[in-house]
Amino acid sequence: MARRSALAALTMMFGFFLLSGGPASASVSTDAKVQASIAVLEEMMSIPENAIPPFLLQQAHAIAIFPDMLKGGFLLAGNYGLGIVVEKDQYGKWGNPVFFHIVGASFGFQAGVQSTDGVLIFKSIRSVQKLYEGRITLGADASIAIGPVGRQANADTDILLRSEILSYSRSRGLFGGVSFEGAVLQMDYGATSDFYNQPGLLPSQILHDPGINVPPVARKLDEVLDWYSSH
Repeated sequence: MARRSALAALTMMFGFFLLSGGPASASVSTDAKVQASIAVLEEMMSIPENAIPPFLLQQAHAIAIFPDMLKGGFLLAGNYGLGIVVEKDQYGKWGNPVFFHIVGASFGFQAGVQSTDGVLIFKSIRSVQKLYEGRITLGADASIAIGPVGRQANADTDILLRSEILSYSRSRGLFGGVSFEGAVLQMDYGATSDFYNQPGLLPSQILHDPGINVPPVARKLDEVLDWYSSH
């Protein structure tokens, strides 16, 4: 009963986050968030044995990067973070970032507060389309599994075939990791508009409209994604 009450309380709290759009976008520099996303990717890829296999980036329809998600609690743990999603166009070229926030919950014998970086590889176009409808629940709207790393990818054909999304995380603090199962991704229209200094942008415009003013840090992100996709 206590466990059920705790879950209900956390669900209400997360519902408030989703309805309110989370913490004010103005409190977070969107340029800094993209720069942090670049750093997360570079650090994850710096050790080949523990890196995301490049062929998964080549085959991906989109990538989501969530730097510095905050997670805390005792027995009951949750996480919240603001990050970016970058989709490929019809020619396989990485597009421009769209901002999303992630809210998730999980049970476990855990205590403390930590920062966690998360990366999601979207392997199916269906999961990307669902994402751009405004929100997606991982594990419910699209199947998700922990992604293979380095040479391990060759031995994990089953995971690669049956999962629409592959997850990677790097944690600091008292927790040993993070589960994305059940987490909700929802588009942050305010942060996206702030980044491009243009209100009311839709994901399709960001990807396809050549007239959008793209900040230099977004071009740097494209260069990094192109590099790791091909090496």
